[in-house]
Amino acid sequence: MTRAQLTDQEWEFAGPYLPVGMYGPYPERLRQQFEGVIWRFKTGGQWREMPAEFGAWPTVHNRFRQWRDAGVFEALLEGMIAETAHRGEVDMSLVSVDSTTARAHHDAAGIHLDEDVLTALEKAAAEEEKARQKGARRKDRTGDLSKMTPSAKSGAASGAHANSA
Repeated sequence: MTRAQLTDQEWEFAGPYLPVGMYGPYPERLRQQFEGVIWRFKTGGQWREMPAEFGAWPTVHNRFRQWRDAGVFEALLEGMIAETAHRGEVDMSLVSVDSTTARAHHDAAGIHLDEDVLTALEKAAAEEEKARQKGARRKDRTGDLSKMTPSAKSGAASGAHANSA
Protein backbone atom coordinates (compact mmCIF):
# COMPACT_ATOMS: atom_id res chain seq x y z
CA MET A 1 0.00 0.00 0.00
CA THR A 2 1.48 3.34 -1.04
CA ARG A 3 1.00 6.69 0.66
CA ALA A 4 -1.37 7.80 -2.10
CA GLN A 5 -3.97 5.11 -1.46
CA LEU A 6 -7.21 6.04 0.22
CA THR A 7 -8.57 4.76 3.49
CA ASP A 8 -11.87 2.91 3.37
CA GLN A 9 -13.64 5.93 4.88
CA GLU A 10 -12.19 8.27 2.23
CA TRP A 11 -13.14 5.88 -0.55
CA GLU A 12 -16.66 5.54 0.87
CA PHE A 13 -17.06 9.29 0.44
CA ALA A 14 -15.38 9.70 -2.97
CA GLY A 15 -16.64 6.52 -4.66
CA PRO A 16 -20.21 7.65 -5.41
CA TYR A 17 -18.92 10.69 -7.34
CA LEU A 18 -17.03 8.52 -9.84
CA PRO A 19 -19.23 7.31 -12.70
CA VAL A 20 -19.34 3.70 -13.80
CA GLY A 21 -20.46 3.70 -17.41
CA MET A 22 -21.70 0.88 -19.61
CA TYR A 23 -18.17 0.33 -20.91
CA GLY A 24 -16.38 2.01 -18.05
CA PRO A 25 -14.15 0.51 -15.38
CA TYR A 26 -15.33 -2.38 -13.32
CA PRO A 27 -16.24 -1.20 -9.84
CA GLU A 28 -13.34 -3.12 -8.25
CA ARG A 29 -10.86 -1.33 -10.57
CA LEU A 30 -12.45 2.10 -10.13
CA ARG A 31 -10.77 2.66 -6.77
CA GLN A 32 -7.45 1.48 -8.16
CA GLN A 33 -7.65 3.94 -11.05
CA PHE A 34 -8.75 6.83 -8.83
CA GLU A 35 -5.82 6.16 -6.52
CA GLY A 36 -3.56 6.20 -9.59
CA VAL A 37 -4.80 9.69 -10.44
CA ILE A 38 -4.15 10.76 -6.85
CA TRP A 39 -0.65 9.26 -7.04
CA ARG A 40 0.09 11.19 -10.25
CA PHE A 41 -0.80 14.59 -8.79
CA LYS A 42 0.46 13.95 -5.28
CA THR A 43 3.93 12.90 -6.42
CA GLY A 44 4.20 15.08 -9.52
CA GLY A 45 5.53 12.09 -11.43
CA GLN A 46 4.81 11.37 -15.06
CA TRP A 47 1.97 9.12 -16.08
CA ARG A 48 4.51 6.60 -17.45
CA GLU A 49 6.17 6.38 -14.03
CA MET A 50 2.98 5.24 -12.32
CA PRO A 51 3.43 2.05 -10.27
CA ALA A 52 1.79 -1.06 -11.75
CA GLU A 53 -0.42 -1.48 -8.68
CA PHE A 54 -2.72 1.26 -10.07
CA GLY A 55 -3.15 -0.48 -13.41
CA ALA A 56 -1.84 0.38 -16.85
CA TRP A 57 -0.86 4.04 -17.00
CA PRO A 58 -2.62 4.72 -20.34
CA THR A 59 -5.88 3.39 -18.89
CA VAL A 60 -5.56 5.55 -15.76
CA HIS A 61 -4.65 8.58 -17.86
CA ASN A 62 -7.66 8.09 -20.16
CA ARG A 63 -9.94 7.63 -17.15
CA PHE A 64 -8.59 10.88 -15.66
CA ARG A 65 -9.29 12.74 -18.90
CA GLN A 66 -12.84 11.35 -19.05
CA TRP A 67 -13.49 12.36 -15.46
CA ARG A 68 -12.01 15.80 -16.04
CA ASP A 69 -14.14 16.39 -19.13
CA ALA A 70 -17.28 15.12 -17.37
CA GLY A 71 -16.80 17.51 -14.40
CA VAL A 72 -16.31 14.71 -11.87
CA PHE A 73 -13.61 16.53 -9.92
CA GLU A 74 -15.69 19.71 -9.60
CA ALA A 75 -18.63 17.64 -8.31
CA LEU A 76 -16.34 15.83 -5.88
CA LEU A 77 -14.98 19.14 -4.55
CA GLU A 78 -18.47 20.60 -4.15
CA GLY A 79 -19.59 17.41 -2.41
CA MET A 80 -16.67 17.56 -0.01
CA ILE A 81 -17.42 21.17 0.83
CA ALA A 82 -21.12 20.39 1.35
CA GLU A 83 -20.36 17.37 3.55
CA THR A 84 -17.90 19.24 5.75
CA ALA A 85 -20.35 22.16 6.02
CA HIS A 86 -23.08 19.69 7.03
CA ARG A 87 -20.78 18.33 9.74
CA GLY A 88 -19.92 21.87 10.84
CA GLU A 89 -16.25 21.33 10.08
CA VAL A 90 -15.77 23.95 7.38
CA ASP A 91 -14.31 27.36 8.13
CA MET A 92 -14.76 29.55 5.05
CA SER A 93 -12.63 32.30 6.57
CA LEU A 94 -9.58 30.22 5.65
CA VAL A 95 -10.50 29.89 1.97
CA SER A 96 -8.17 31.61 -0.47
CA VAL A 97 -9.37 32.40 -3.97
CA ASP A 98 -5.94 32.88 -5.47
CA SER A 99 -2.57 33.12 -3.86
CA THR A 100 -0.31 33.16 -6.88
CA THR A 101 2.48 35.65 -7.21
CA ALA A 102 4.27 36.99 -10.23
CA ARG A 103 7.95 37.62 -9.80
CA ALA A 104 9.47 40.60 -11.50
CA HIS A 105 12.80 40.43 -13.26
CA HIS A 106 15.70 41.06 -10.90
CA ASP A 107 16.49 44.25 -12.81
CA ALA A 108 13.05 45.61 -11.86
CA ALA A 109 14.15 46.10 -8.26
CA GLY A 110 15.04 49.73 -8.89
CA ILE A 111 16.73 51.97 -11.37
CA HIS A 112 19.83 53.98 -10.61
CA LEU A 113 20.22 57.15 -12.70
CA ASP A 114 22.95 59.73 -12.75
CA GLU A 115 21.92 63.15 -11.48
CA ASP A 116 22.17 64.78 -14.94
CA VAL A 117 20.00 62.05 -16.57
CA LEU A 118 17.37 62.43 -13.85
CA THR A 119 17.37 66.24 -14.28
CA ALA A 120 16.97 65.88 -18.07
CA LEU A 121 14.03 63.47 -17.63
CA GLU A 122 12.30 65.79 -15.17
CA LYS A 123 12.80 68.76 -17.54
CA ALA A 124 11.37 66.80 -20.49
CA ALA A 125 8.36 65.73 -18.44
CA ALA A 126 7.71 69.33 -17.36
CA GLU A 127 7.93 70.58 -20.97
CA GLU A 128 5.56 67.84 -22.12
CA GLU A 129 3.06 68.75 -19.43
CA LYS A 130 3.31 72.44 -20.36
CA ALA A 131 2.66 71.61 -24.04
CA ARG A 132 -0.29 69.41 -23.09
CA GLN A 133 -1.84 72.21 -21.03
CA LYS A 134 -1.23 74.74 -23.82
CA GLY A 135 -2.96 72.44 -26.35
CA ALA A 136 -5.93 72.00 -24.01
CA ARG A 137 -6.32 75.76 -23.66
CA ARG A 138 -6.15 76.23 -27.44
CA LYS A 139 -8.91 73.61 -27.90
CA ASP A 140 -11.09 75.32 -25.32
CA ARG A 141 -10.70 78.67 -27.05
CA THR A 142 -11.33 77.58 -30.61
CA GLY A 143 -13.39 74.41 -30.13
CA ASP A 144 -11.63 72.94 -33.19
CA LEU A 145 -9.21 70.08 -32.68
CA SER A 146 -7.64 70.32 -36.16
CA LYS A 147 -5.92 73.62 -35.34
CA MET A 148 -3.84 71.84 -32.71
CA THR A 149 -2.32 69.25 -35.06
CA PRO A 150 1.19 69.97 -36.37
CA SER A 151 0.22 69.35 -40.02
CA ALA A 152 -2.59 71.93 -39.89
CA LYS A 153 -0.27 74.39 -38.17
CA SER A 154 2.29 74.17 -41.00
CA GLY A 155 -0.37 74.12 -43.72
CA ALA A 156 0.65 70.69 -45.10
CA ALA A 157 -2.80 69.11 -45.34
CA SER A 158 -1.92 66.76 -48.23
CA GLY A 159 1.18 65.19 -46.69
CA ALA A 160 1.43 61.74 -45.15
CA HIS A 161 -1.94 62.18 -43.45
CA ALA A 162 -3.78 62.27 -46.76
CA ASN A 163 -1.98 59.15 -48.00
CA SER A 164 -2.72 57.13 -44.87
CA ALA A 165 -6.50 57.61 -45.17
